[in-house]
Parts: sequence; structure tokens; C-alpha cells
Amino acid sequence: MRYFEDFTPGEVITHPGITISEQEIVEFASRFDPQSFHTDPESAADSTFGGLIASGWHTGSITMRMLCDSYILDSASMGSPGIDEVRWRKPVRPGDTLSVRVKVEKTRRSRSKPDRGVVHMKTETLNQHGEVVMSFAGMGMYRCRTEPEPNNGD
Repeated sequence: MRYFEDFTPGEVITHPGITISEQEIVEFASRFDPQSFHTDPESAADSTFGGLIASGWHTGSITMRMLCDSYILDSASMGSPGIDEVRWRKPVRPGDTLSVRVKVEKTRRSRSKPDRGVVHMKTETLNQHGEVVMSFAGMGMYRCRTEPEPNNGD
């Protein structure tokens, strides 16, 4: 089990990858983001993208799965207060294999709730060519393993 104290600024966490199929792209988009360049290969060919691409929200969902598999499910996670600076940098196409790279930026133990801390991370989702297709800054809350040091007024 990974606790707040186990996250170190500068640490990099990775996940080897998930390949996305045309069927998965169309199924996700048909339900959640039914724009034609996500759902119809023929229409997508005439779009600015020149072919079918995954919804950015689908890419985000795949990224979340990789984050869960690489460290969240084996941690004392207490959820997240949010993410910032979400960017979809390159289209994700059928057959692409996505991987994730997370860098721990900083950690801070909560003063008001000393049983937990906040871990700030920069997450990048990459394709099989090492190109960043999505990035965001995020925060996760994690239970602490230890009690804080008592403040003796020093």
C-alpha cells in the first residue's frame, strides 16, 4: 500500500500502454461525444483531422485507467480535488498504443486534516511514437501512514 509519505518530488511513475481500436473509439463517442470525426470513418476522412480520432474524453478515460493500474488502486487514495491545464495535444487514432508518464511535482501534508496529504503531479499521455497526446496537472489526496510530529511551540 502506498501512502502520502511514499510520494517523492521528482519521482516518475509510468504505465506501459493500452492499444485503442476503431470499435472502441466509435462506441465511446457514440455514447458520450457523438461528433462525426469520432463516430463515422467516412465523414472523419473529410474532416480537418483526415480520419477517425478518439474523443479527448476517451483519451482521458484511458489515462485514468492507466493511473489506476499503475499506482492509485494500490494506494491510500482519498480522491482528487481536481485537475488543471488539460490539453489534447495530438489526435489519437485507431491502433495507437497509449502509455502514461506521471511526475510528482510537490507534496504537502494538510494542516487542517493531518491524517492526509496532497500530491501535485504532472501527467502526460503518450502515443507509441513517444509524442504527448494529452497532458494535465492534477492533485491527489492520500492518507498518511504516520501521525504528524507534535508542535512544541519551537
